[in-house]
Amino acid sequence: MRIVLDTNVLVSGLLNPSGKPAVVINHMFADRLQLCFDSRVIDEYERVLLRPAFCFRKEDIRNLLTYLQYTGLLITPQPIPHELADPYDRPFMEVAVAGNCPIVTGNSKHFPKDLVPILSPSEFLDKWF
Repeated sequence: MRIVLDTNVLVSGLLNPSGKPAVVINHMFADRLQLCFDSRVIDEYERVLLRPAFCFRKEDIRNLLTYLQYTGLLITPQPIPHELADPYDRPFMEVAVAGNCPIVTGNSKHFPKDLVPILSPSEFLDKWF
């Protein structure tokens, strides 16, 4: 199954290995999920993961992003006409629409619900696993 993973879920899963976001990430590592992305999504992951507050090592971030790009699906989306509350969410929505897959996010209110399924990690796991 393909998904778009919002940055907040990726960060939460890396910070708390026993939470629902970590379970979603572990399904990706076990090849039960395929991450859909474009260069903007990877750039956002990198920008956020490099924040000093998270204390992630640069080498670990580089390895993670390389793995995600190698195992994931690169999507070339078209722009969508919807306005989003957070402009950083646009790439995630455009990739999800182009890839016809859900967005797994901790901020479902930021996304329009009429284009693709918008699910919290718990909702996603309850529905698919």
